[in-house]
Amino acid sequence: MQTCRLAVFVSGNGSNCENIIRHFQGRDDIQVSLVVSSSPEAYALTHAARCGVETLVADRQMLNDPAFPLQLKSVYGINFIVLAGFLQRIPDGMVQAFHRRMINLHPALLPKYGGKGMYGHHVHEAVKANQETETGMTVHWVSREVDGGEIIAQHRTPLSTDDTADDIARKEHELEMKFFPQDIEKIIRGIDEFTTR
Repeated sequence: MQTCRLAVFVSGNGSNCENIIRHFQGRDDIQVSLVVSSSPEAYALTHAARCGVETLVADRQMLNDPAFPLQLKSVYGINFIVLAGFLQRIPDGMVQAFHRRMINLHPALLPKYGGKGMYGHHVHEAVKANQETETGMTVHWVSREVDGGEIIAQHRTPLSTDDTADDIARKEHELEMKFFPQDIEKIIRGIDEFTTR
């Protein structure tokens, strides 16, 4: 298997990013080669640098530059992108350049609680408000529609009526920590159980 060089896109503290870096550290087949952040203050950049992973701050202008996908491929050798809490909209040119080579993690069971404005705590508050009996995480291909790409994997956790939005967030985050790096690896390896629907 040719080495798969990952870029992890983040906007915040990057606990998922850190978890992904640790999962693939020291591997030859799959490597986290670049961490891209929409914010220069994101703690994920600090952790990535400590782990010897190259970092890049991509503001909206850079992200929308038609040359940016080519830069990722030619300068950094990136051939797969993981969005792990990245809050900027991915431009159509990047979606096309990394077709079936870019996945997103969403903190709910899509197609519920997806789309514009549905990120972070907004999602968990909506789950609570609607008195859902379960929540979960979704991994999906990135498409031109926000949170609209084909679903690859979902993991679920039950909820109780006593759970607060913070409790829901914690339960969902535990799923991310447990399953997301494994999902990334299985997707890259093309395991049959992750064929898209």
